[in-house]
Amino acid sequence: MYVIAGATGHVGGQAARTLLDRGEPVRVLVRSAENGEAWSACGADVALVDLSNRSAFAEAVRGARGVFVLLPATPPVSDFHAEQRQLADAIADGIGDSAVPHVTVLSSIGADLSEGTGPLVALHHFENRLRKTGAVLSVLRSYHFHEKVETVLGSVREAGIYPNFGASADVAKPMVATRDIGDLVAETLLSPPVRSEIIDVEGPWYTERQVAETLARVLDKPVDVVNVPRDEWVGAMAAGGVPPGFAEILAELHDAEEHGLLQPKGDRTRYVKTELADTMRRVLEI
Repeated sequence: MYVIAGATGHVGGQAARTLLDRGEPVRVLVRSAENGEAWSACGADVALVDLSNRSAFAEAVRGARGVFVLLPATPPVSDFHAEQRQLADAIADGIGDSAVPHVTVLSSIGADLSEGTGPLVALHHFENRLRKTGAVLSVLRSYHFHEKVETVLGSVREAGIYPNFGASADVAKPMVATRDIGDLVAETLLSPPVRSEIIDVEGPWYTERQVAETLARVLDKPVDVVNVPRDEWVGAMAAGGVPPGFAEILAELHDAEEHGLLQPKGDRTRYVKTELADTMRRVLEI
């Protein structure tokens, strides 16, 4: 049996579907019975588990051949970094308690750094805690998700504006479809490595302007890129509904990228191929 945390998200959902399509036994971890209904209909075993509950998580994954875990960077209740560390510790302790042999971990480029990367600092802690569990790890450090555009679709649809949090919208960077990452999760679970490894997941390269142009073509409407000045980043994100304290943390991540701190440091690189336009049509259901 393989256990998938975060099955209601893009990556976990794709991983679970891929495994089920291959006839593999899958248990999905969800937080509500409603979220599990569709998975039950697809043939998955469903466990209602809060990942912050160490003992419940350990029981849900005990006996699995492999487990997929992630650390959602959700807006904090009060202290983002403390809350993320607590969740990371609960998951890692549950893995250790259950003696699961192999764990695939969703991480990010930049998780090698212990500070100065905003929400990625939590992933640095998460990776290190999981290394102490005794499980063999497949750590997938991804570049930008194509689906990051979901956070700005309101501005794109309503005002025809694509906000760019950087000095230039013309710097190309790798971008990865979550569908490809989900498939890679399934692949690593089915064929685990002999020893732990870090895999940098790289997709086709695009500029933010090309992202905006792709959205414009798919939506068939003009979309203008607006470079948001650095001193307006936090205010702009807050105006879009991000809690101000969390906006500060996200701004630190944008700063890290602007200064070239997010670099591949894995044991090997896996290249994936889904093009941005394919993802945009799926995101926009066009």
